[in-house]
Amino acid sequence: MTRLEPEPAAAEPSGASRALRRDLRAHRGDITLLWAARIMSLLGVVVTILAAVAAGTMVQHGHPAYAILLAVVFLTAAVFAVHYWFRSTAIHRRLKPLRWVGIVASAAVLAVVWWLVPSAATEPSLSAMHSDATVRITESTDQIVLAPTGTANKVGVFFQPGALVDARAYVAILRPLAAAGHTVVIEKQPFGIAFFSLGAFAAARDGHPPVMQWVVGGHSLGGVVSAMDAENFATAPKNAVVGLLFLASYPATEMTALGVPVLSISASNDGLATPAKINAAKSLLPADTNYKVIDGAVHSNFGDCGPQSGDGQPTISGDAARAQISAASVAFVDMLSK
Repeated sequence: MTRLEPEPAAAEPSGASRALRRDLRAHRGDITLLWAARIMSLLGVVVTILAAVAAGTMVQHGHPAYAILLAVVFLTAAVFAVHYWFRSTAIHRRLKPLRWVGIVASAAVLAVVWWLVPSAATEPSLSAMHSDATVRITESTDQIVLAPTGTANKVGVFFQPGALVDARAYVAILRPLAAAGHTVVIEKQPFGIAFFSLGAFAAARDGHPPVMQWVVGGHSLGGVVSAMDAENFATAPKNAVVGLLFLASYPATEMTALGVPVLSISASNDGLATPAKINAAKSLLPADTNYKVIDGAVHSNFGDCGPQSGDGQPTISGDAARAQISAASVAFVDMLSK
């Protein structure tokens, strides 16, 4: 009987074979990285172009910080797009983890660029940007100034817009203050965020004679920063804060001992600075704070920039809401001028 010999065991892969497999896997990873870099650089070009289109005239009329950001990101993405799309070979696997970190960081930057697209001003504020016989409008890279053409009152108003809102959106609602004789300064915030303008009032308060006293105010997040300015300058020896004006806003911290009059104007149908939030913040404000609720109004009625995500539904016209907000604001500042 023929004895069957056992089949020989499969030969172990040689060192060279294992190295080849590792090289193949590494090469596939390099190709993946190359295509990720190509796509991300192209996406950077597309996102910045779309952001510029979405921002519209805000690229020209807003604070230059956002326009500079768009330009830097666009040029950087364009350079990398040319580099990677005309590269015929995969990126060497050296420093591959750092390259992936760079791609993830680039995605985060593009997300921020898109998130920072501001809400541009609409009518009637755009038409209100024109000077006439009673109000003179001047615009710079960081401010819009509404000045009475006649004798200016000693009490002026420094206003901080809401987050990501065009400063021009507040001209129609604040123009009656200038028509009543009060100089109004609307801050253009870097990237549309009030916290990036924490020193704006300190820098501006001495530069608008004959204004000798100020009411600081703001819409939404702008009101939070205005409250901080009120606390810092209520006891200043000159150009002091003599009043605080909240438009659909409230302070972030307790300020019951502020010592200057406070007016809070809110909206009954506001879906962002809701009536519940306004009521909850009353314990943070002085006991003699004056509250006015615009019945049927919403958050976006405090600035002409279109509907805002998460806001409520208005049951009052924009013109009617604006008229009430303006009238209450003028009465408050006039009272402080006597």
